[in-house]
Amino acid sequence: MFGIADYGAFVAAIIIFLVIPGPGNLALITSTGKGGIPGGLAATLGVIAGDQVLMWLAVAGVAALLNAHPDVFAAVQWLGATYLAWLGFMMIKAKPGAAPLLEIRPGQYFRQGMLITLLNPKAIVFYMAFFPLFVDPARHQGLSTFAAMAVTIAALTFAYGLVMTLLTHHLAERLRANPAISKLLERVAGVFLIGFGIKLALSK
Repeated sequence: MFGIADYGAFVAAIIIFLVIPGPGNLALITSTGKGGIPGGLAATLGVIAGDQVLMWLAVAGVAALLNAHPDVFAAVQWLGATYLAWLGFMMIKAKPGAAPLLEIRPGQYFRQGMLITLLNPKAIVFYMAFFPLFVDPARHQGLSTFAAMAVTIAALTFAYGLVMTLLTHHLAERLRANPAISKLLERVAGVFLIGFGIKLALSK
């Protein structure tokens, strides 16, 4: 579909990455706590904006690589699959640590959500490794393929941000009550990431 290899797996992988605890999720929760639903939605749009910048920067490199060096592109796909499996393994074995404090200022939720995303080194590496995995070299449609991927990610991110904002607004205390739940979700996501890495590597 749209030149995307295994669109269903692409959507599932995005959802898994959205629920992984990180600066973006912390920004959504903190912004909602300080600014209510408008603050959470503004932070969500900021995260989407930051993601779009990183995605299209990655696309520029991936598209050039795809056209000029198909063999190197295939190697990047393998490296991306390895990265996903490694990330999943690190998530499973990670020990609980202190979450970074984010200085979220009222009225600046959009800008801070975007900056948190743009300045997250893991997000940059993620997009450079992630996009090659789901581009079908035989059926890709150039800009249309990447645009479909970008729209899909933006839509899923907005839906996730909306749900998180509403849940945080109404159930803030319960969400913060038990950190063990967050750790369990992180480990489950890690198992899925390893599975995705293996599946995508074997399908190339």
